This record gives sequence, C-alpha cells and structure tokens, in this order.
Amino acid sequence: MQKPQVLIGAATSGSGKTTFTLGLLRLLRKRGMKVQPFKCGPDYIDTKHHAMAAGEEAVNLDTFMASARHVRQIYTRYGTECDVCVTEGVMGLFDGYDKMRGSSAEIAGLLGIPVVLVLNAKSTAYSVAPVLYGFMHFRPELRVVGAIFNFVASESHYAYLRGACEDVGIEALGYIPRDERIVIPSRHLGLSIDESVCFDEFADTVAAVIAKTVNVDRLLELCTVDFPGQEVREESRQGNKRIAVARDEAFNFMYRENLEALKREGEVVFFSPLRDTVLPEADLIYLPGGYPELFLPGLSGNEGMRQALRAYCETGGRLLAECGGMMYLCEHITGTDGVTYSMVGVLRQEATMEQMKLKLGYREVVLGDKTIRGHEFHYSRVKPGTVGGANGVKVYNAKGEKVDTPVYRYKNVVASYIHFYWGEGRMEQLLDMLL
Repeated sequence: MQKPQVLIGAATSGSGKTTFTLGLLRLLRKRGMKVQPFKCGPDYIDTKHHAMAAGEEAVNLDTFMASARHVRQIYTRYGTECDVCVTEGVMGLFDGYDKMRGSSAEIAGLLGIPVVLVLNAKSTAYSVAPVLYGFMHFRPELRVVGAIFNFVASESHYAYLRGACEDVGIEALGYIPRDERIVIPSRHLGLSIDESVCFDEFADTVAAVIAKTVNVDRLLELCTVDFPGQEVREESRQGNKRIAVARDEAFNFMYRENLEALKREGEVVFFSPLRDTVLPEADLIYLPGGYPELFLPGLSGNEGMRQALRAYCETGGRLLAECGGMMYLCEHITGTDGVTYSMVGVLRQEATMEQMKLKLGYREVVLGDKTIRGHEFHYSRVKPGTVGGANGVKVYNAKGEKVDTPVYRYKNVVASYIHFYWGEGRMEQLLDMLL
C-alpha cells in the first residue's frame, strides 16, 4: 500500500516548520483528506496545534523516550486509516540529543519517510544551493525530495532560489511570502499562549497562502511511498482500575500514547481542577503539566477541589503529578506579577514564576536496575521546602550526566518537573518503581 508521507524538516529552528505544517494540515483537511499529524521529539505544544489544524490528535515520535520498535508500531497504528501522514521535525534536520540520535533525520530513516526542507530565505538567494546540496548528500540514504522557502520577498527572489534548486538537483516546491499575518510570535513556541491569537484562524490564513504559492499536489506526489502496512495489535491488557486525569485549560500537556496506556489499565475519566469541586472515584490520579500559572486565581479559588485532592493524597491515594501538576500540589504558586496564591498544599514547598529561567532536556530516572525516561521543559522554579525525594533515585540527562531535577515522594504521591513517557509500558510500572 502506498500513501503520501512527508517529514517537514529544516536547516535550523525558526525556519518556519511549524507555520508550514499547520497550513499544510489545514489545507489537506479542507480538501477532504483524513490527515494524521506526527511530531518528532517530546514537544507537547506543537501537537496541540496540529490537532487543531488537522482535526486529528497528533502523535509524538521520539527515539530517546521510546524504542525504535515502539516508534514504528505507533506510526503504523495511527497512519493506517488516514489518507496522508504529515510529520513535523524538531530543530534542524540532523540535530539530536547526541549528534543524529533522536533527530528528525533518524525518524525519517527509521520510517522511510521522504523529507521536504523548509529553508529561511531571508537575506539570501543562490547561497541556498550549497546548503541544499549538503542536506541532500550528508546522509544519502535519506530521501530529501523537495524544498520550500520561507520569508521570500518577491517572485524574482523566488526565481533565484528556484535556480539554485535546479543546479543542485532538488525540486523547488514553492515558497511562503513575507506576511505578518502568518508569523507566529516566538512566545507561542514557548510555554505560554497569547489568547489574542486564534490558532484556528491562523491555520486557515496559512492554508490560503500556501495554496497559492506551494505546489501541494507535487509535494504529495513526490512523497507517495510504501506504507509499513497494517499493524498487528498485541492482545489488550485491559485492567479494572479507574483512573482520573486532570484535563482543562490549566492542565493539558499529555502524550497521546500515555493516555492509550492508561486505557489498558482500565477506565479513564477526566476532571477539571478549575471547575469541578469534587474528585471522581478513582484508584489512581494523574495531574499532567500545563499552564497553571495562567489560571492562578481560578485554581486557588476552587477550594473544594483543593481540599478533595489534599484528602485523597493524605489518605494514601496513588497520584502522579508532572510539572504544572506538581506545582499545583505545592502550598503556593507565585505568579510573574509577584502575587502568591494558595494551592493544594500536599507538597510543603512553593513554586514561583519570578526570575524565570528556561530549563529543558531529556531525563532518565534510574532506581537500581529500573529506568523510566521523559522530558523536562519549564520556566518556573521550586523554592526548597520539607518534601523529600524518592529514595535511591538518580536522574541523568541524555548524555548520561547526573542532573539535579528532583523526583518528589510523599506517601503514595510521586511528583516531578519531568514529563514521563510510559506509552510503551504501564504507568503502574513507573509508580511501583518510585513508591
């Protein structure tokens, strides 16, 4: 079986991968095609935008947090029923956590996906030729089939770029003009979303632009290759647990495969720390990351939910909290404005958004001969309190260097800045390891 499959790569971050991907997803959706979006790496923000543009929830493909076998399985599983698979790369095409390891190029090679490069053409013309040549020939086993240029000033500017492609032997598939309407401000690629920007409208605008300036039909033709085939599903390991997952505007950073793994444990129900005043009956609670710092008055004002969570944890309830969810369990959160708000109070410490500094990277948590991997990405920090760490746990980065990211434990609560990935296994294995 063949179908269009494309990985949108770039020479560097900031080239326009996300902009073009959102526009392409929306344009294909408008054509009546069923599109399955994927995202290379651990990002849980781009995937939300993909879902909005495509009308289909995106899936992370990450070869640090999961095995190559698992990545192939989920690509096949989610891509089988769609008309076209669109994968957005991460950083530059060959940028990984260790040379090419974990890079978009590694994913493209693993899955046999053709690559279309998006290049920033601002203040350059024929000099894109050696750049394209290098990307085409650095790893000949990769199929770099076409190029799209961003920030193009005019048709004459694009003519120079097209000539460079002809001399290199790669197809020029079109361009994205300089247009303030289709520039995502840098803060939207970070941890906050400006509510004044409507990403649904944004995707429509980009789709309309690229419909005029990009040869999408040719892109699909060049990227139509053999699909891996129908996945052979393993026997379901359906359990009988009831798992409550926080999901609302404040808490929504979660990997799709993590939720699928929870469904194998039993019934998954959702609740809102912003609006619900009581917890659903549950054997296990998951507080994912998100934007609690944008909803501090609402979270603090919902005393019913704060008390319910505190009572659940104090009586031995099993709970996993990640990043924003961990902050919510603290006694207080101080916002960027310096105002401090009361939170759940299970973890005797304070989180603050003051003096923000980005901390990010892959993490491997080791306890004896057991390991679990994940990703850390936040601007907040925790002021040390009295809460202890999980006994014997060591945390390393992707290069095997020890890092100071804590994994907190209180009764049957595990909390950390780390967004864990258990899509290849079971959340219970993670908790059993740490409790």
